[in-house]
Amino acid sequence: MLHIFTYHDHFYVYDTGSGALHECDEKTARYLGGEPVPMTDEELSEIADLKEQGLLFKEETSARPVKSNEVKALCLHVSHDCNLRCKYCFADEGAYHAAREVMSFETAKKAIDFLIEKSGNRRVLEADFFGGEPLMNLDVVKQTVYYAKEEGAKRGKKFLFTTTTNGLLLDDETIAFFNEEMENVVLSLDGRPEVHDAVRKTVSGKGSYAAVIGKIKKFVKSRGDKHYYVRGTFTAKNLDFASDVLFLADEGFDSISMEPVVTDIPDLEIREEHLPAIEKEYERLCEEYIKREERGEGFNFFHFNIDLEGGPCLSKRVSACGAGNEYFSVVPNGDIYPCHRFVGDEKWKMGNVSEGKLDENIRKLFAENCLFTRKKCGDCFAKFICSGGCSANNYIYCGDVNTPYEMTCAMMKKRIECAMHILAARKSRENC
Repeated sequence: MLHIFTYHDHFYVYDTGSGALHECDEKTARYLGGEPVPMTDEELSEIADLKEQGLLFKEETSARPVKSNEVKALCLHVSHDCNLRCKYCFADEGAYHAAREVMSFETAKKAIDFLIEKSGNRRVLEADFFGGEPLMNLDVVKQTVYYAKEEGAKRGKKFLFTTTTNGLLLDDETIAFFNEEMENVVLSLDGRPEVHDAVRKTVSGKGSYAAVIGKIKKFVKSRGDKHYYVRGTFTAKNLDFASDVLFLADEGFDSISMEPVVTDIPDLEIREEHLPAIEKEYERLCEEYIKREERGEGFNFFHFNIDLEGGPCLSKRVSACGAGNEYFSVVPNGDIYPCHRFVGDEKWKMGNVSEGKLDENIRKLFAENCLFTRKKCGDCFAKFICSGGCSANNYIYCGDVNTPYEMTCAMMKKRIECAMHILAARKSRENC
């Protein structure tokens, strides 16, 4: 399948079968799009050569999903409580529509034991500390890290740890611990102070930007070459979110993500009517992104990262997310859910780490879930890049993990086109 699109005065052809991206002139784009455009013999020969090389009109993959019964990762909800009261929080300001509580070390140990036991021959395992705000239960985080490393070593397993935090409780001791033990740290920051403070408030109702920015900057400065992300959320209130991404870059953060909000709050919810403005904003960000790269001032924006020449193999791409099959969330009382977005919905409770068993019917649903079970993805050019989107979003908005949420699809497709334009601009600079 060919996807033909324009980006300002550039014409592109993306071949889904080969993953090849071609920049061409308008006439060639129209011809490949099926219009009766007169072509010269030389132009037709060039198209034929690309087809012969497998770079145009290549048959799409017959790769099958790679699924495993080996569990590779757990998201440990060490705190169902939070020291912020963010207006758009999908997790009910950290409580997940239940009692505010924290995970005991005994439960965390059982979760680690469960992961090791269910990991089969996997050598590298992952544990993500999540909330709420995990630093409200920092002692258990530390104990769990040391326990997992010790128990993993006994079984020939290596653990990689990640923590997501709002930064309010970051101090020198915690920074040192993170830099020693965390493979990645995700820091929540929405951008410009007025944007951040409008939705990310303290328990007392005050904006939290001034309270966290210095601590987050200090941590990032100390991080060296280790992984981190500053992760923001944009809402209907800041559809000019490119300004927030660029603000964060100007503040010295070089690894940035800015996600569309998932909420039904009327004044924050992103609706179909917002899509034209959002698409223009991605283009505005794309143009500035390229200019900064050209000046040697580039930064990493998560949604513009695609790899058409390497990256995960197609078998993994068509497998979709591992949630509910290879990856699970564990809440403070030890209950297991497919991922953090399903937590609190009893329909999706899969068991408890104390029992060491999983609901096989729910697991079978996720084990069978893949790009090819998402029928609406069949004629989408982005399918081998996005793998059919987020199962939780699909369920929340469409009532079915296999039915893609079209608003997310529209934003994803625009981001991918911008990312392709960025790749083409890089190639152009390399060839100059």
